[in-house]
Amino acid sequence: MYTQMANLGGLVGATEFVESYIDAWNHLDAEAVADHLAANGTYIDVPENAQRTHDELIVSLTDFFSTYRHRYELIGEILQGKNTVAYQYRMQPVSNTEPADIIFGADFITLRGDTAVMITDYYDLPGQERSPEIARVTARVEGNHKYAKSGLNERQLHDYKNRLASIMQTEQVFLQPDLTLPKLAQQVGCSVNHLSQVINAGCGMSFFDYLNHFRIEHAKQLLTKSNGQGGAVLNVAFSVGFNSNSAFYAAFKKCVGQTPAQFRRLQLKKHH
Repeated sequence: MYTQMANLGGLVGATEFVESYIDAWNHLDAEAVADHLAANGTYIDVPENAQRTHDELIVSLTDFFSTYRHRYELIGEILQGKNTVAYQYRMQPVSNTEPADIIFGADFITLRGDTAVMITDYYDLPGQERSPEIARVTARVEGNHKYAKSGLNERQLHDYKNRLASIMQTEQVFLQPDLTLPKLAQQVGCSVNHLSQVINAGCGMSFFDYLNHFRIEHAKQLLTKSNGQGGAVLNVAFSVGFNSNSAFYAAFKKCVGQTPAQFRRLQLKKHH
């Protein structure tokens, strides 16, 4: 009935685990879904902000399956890192195939042997914008897989990540408009490849997204200053390290969901 699970020493085992897991969802079998989770494992439903044990998951899914029936399909590749598996999926009601009813999600699974010690489920709720977490969850595993042979162990990655964060926060090097990955690697004291791994796999984003995150946060502080003392939007863009107004607007809208001008107006209203 269900795909036989194998030892997860390689991609074949991970594929069988995921196929078996999705198959259990499609058969509306709450116990079979939960049995992919270790007895002391945790299932995390991110949109609901809920954590469930193995037995709690059975109770929750039994109630869910009694009301809803969906078809789950794997999207794209199953990505595997060290003791981790990630994949994206699509679910839609069996009785309705309207595009608006289709939900996209992604699972990030931490494994021990042939069972999961943690399953983190990200998915879009109807009527909401697609969450950036769905893209990040697979980017994290892709990063782990990409740098599997880099020679950088977990402790070194953690140390470099802390050193990087300290440099960004205390020295504010992100304000330098000509900051590049090699220049930043030199300040951190590691190779360019290792810094790339720290940012991609350790932080789940690209170098430019990481850099822009700090720049936008600093820009928000300037734009929040009352009575427009933060300066014109164009001046703010250049003062936080951007080389063009258009790049600043695009990055700000991506990070905040508003244009800089919209953000400033809203903040000024809050302070008056």
